[in-house]
Amino acid sequence: MAKATTTIRQVLTYQANYGDWFASNQALFNQVASFYFDVIQAHINVLDHPNKEALTILETLTHTTQRNPNPVMPLSDIAKDIPAYFRRAAIHAALGSAHSFHSHLEKWRQRKEKVIAKGKKFHQRPPVPPRSWNKSVVLYQGMWKERTENSMMIKVWNGTCWSWIKVRITGRELPADVELGSPQLIRKGTQWWLHTPIEKQFQSPGKIEKQVTTNAQTKICAVDLNINENLAVCTIQTVEGTILATTFMKGGQEISGFRKKQLGRIARNRSLTGIIAENEQDNGDLWKKIRHVDEQAAHLISARIVQFAKRHEATILVFEHLENLRPAKGKYSRRSNTKRAYWMKGRIFNYAKYKAYNMGIFTSRVSPRNTSRECACCHSLIARYDAGQPAEGYTPGAPLAYCAECGMKGNADRNASLVIGQRLIERYHPKEKPQALRRVSKDTGVVVSQDAKCEEGPSILPSGHGDSNEHGTAQDAMFRMDEHASNIPTQLRFLF
Repeated sequence: MAKATTTIRQVLTYQANYGDWFASNQALFNQVASFYFDVIQAHINVLDHPNKEALTILETLTHTTQRNPNPVMPLSDIAKDIPAYFRRAAIHAALGSAHSFHSHLEKWRQRKEKVIAKGKKFHQRPPVPPRSWNKSVVLYQGMWKERTENSMMIKVWNGTCWSWIKVRITGRELPADVELGSPQLIRKGTQWWLHTPIEKQFQSPGKIEKQVTTNAQTKICAVDLNINENLAVCTIQTVEGTILATTFMKGGQEISGFRKKQLGRIARNRSLTGIIAENEQDNGDLWKKIRHVDEQAAHLISARIVQFAKRHEATILVFEHLENLRPAKGKYSRRSNTKRAYWMKGRIFNYAKYKAYNMGIFTSRVSPRNTSRECACCHSLIARYDAGQPAEGYTPGAPLAYCAECGMKGNADRNASLVIGQRLIERYHPKEKPQALRRVSKDTGVVVSQDAKCEEGPSILPSGHGDSNEHGTAQDAMFRMDEHASNIPTQLRFLF
């Protein structure tokens, strides 16, 4: 069995004065957490124990009871009559911060020793304890009750005493077949939200290597991410090579056009003054629009990818391992637009990864080298061209592909997605390499030429098959496809 954890976010509806009560409750929580962090610093050996034992030790050091009337560092100096579950939630928050701080401090000391051992000066500053605390309140079982689909009771500190208050809950409902964790009170601006972690158990399909090597009918969903009109092209294929389905997820031109329009406005606004204030965000509303549209598109595309894989019962999701992408030089709006399109591709992968895991689908990545230049049928170099143009050469971002070796014709992005899926299969089913010439010892007196004979010529890409700024299938050319598969879903609509 495997388990997946996600968070259900719900909005709280409450009386006007309850907002101040929530703020006072969070302030007290951070005050108690800061107090216990200081206790841990004074008794550093507490960190050597498991969290459950450390909790008991810290309560013995701070909590007044009949058996322990005089604790070393009484919590009553901070506040009196703090509920046990509120106190323990704050202790766990302090323990997490203490473990993180000392872990970073130990790594800093190790780096310092290595640099000094080499006879060099070490200029990096050491990490410091938290100067301020802004942790959200975790509601353990005793701090809430009577939770329904629409309301719940919460125990909060209103500044003078502890009170039970009833709040209404709106938003996504909690699933029935999951295990609930301790909810948190999260402040977003002036509104308070309730975040509830849920844990779902499912039957694990097994490691990717086991699925690929033991079952020839294992279905793989290979995804080719782009920055042109087709934001994602997905292909379902089995380990034995059968191609079952393909889908094209459009919307790239619409998003790129909206983003370019906002970037043009930002550039014009900057040109009016020529001054950008230091440590201050200019054109905040326009940048916010761009971020929100990119975020929305990334969630929509990643959700559609996972739904497509689940509908066809795929158990593996495979992407290209795209990193360090750099936009081509050019005008500010074009360069910035391309850069944010690359960032959105990273978001799509990250979002699809956790969404797929919640569905029992594992995610992997393969090398992006020449995925858009290789034929999925015979692995020869392909010609990539626009409709109405001769099928020769290589035009980055062009929609059509043609292989002169085997005669394959089709969509270039679909061909790339097939190559991506094949690379995952080849990782666990490597092809037999031709037998190489054995090296002969020099003392035998036999001379062996080091020039390998090859009828196909050197493994250098022909002229016109690549530019220095190309990487994998990421192309910065914008186009509208003239030919596409018949099972393409309707285009995404983004509300700007």
